[in-house]
Amino acid sequence: MRFQKMKIGVLILLSWAATVSTDVECGTVTGLLSVCSTFISYGSPDPLPGSPCCNAMISLRLIAESGDNRRSVCRCFMGLIAAYNPLGTAVATLPGLCGINLGFVVYPNTDCTSFH
Repeated sequence: MRFQKMKIGVLILLSWAATVSTDVECGTVTGLLSVCSTFISYGSPDPLPGSPCCNAMISLRLIAESGDNRRSVCRCFMGLIAAYNPLGTAVATLPGLCGINLGFVVYPNTDCTSFH
């Protein structure tokens, strides 16, 4: 229980720190998504709401609330899709599987410059 509270506190702190900044580094995004590595690498098991992977997606949604951060998170997602090609589809499906709206739709050719 204590570890769970600490984990939630760290996620809140990371989300706040990234929201305060004007640009998100891809290391932040890939670090959060590292808990999704099994799904990204093998396509299964699907992450479920409440899982560490979906909790990381919630943190990314909080980070992506501003337009600048949303563009940065989008660019990082596009980079991950390219890096994990042909498994990039797994990266693109993460928000939907977790029921998270990042403020943009993740497609391999999403234009990350068009967000406000």
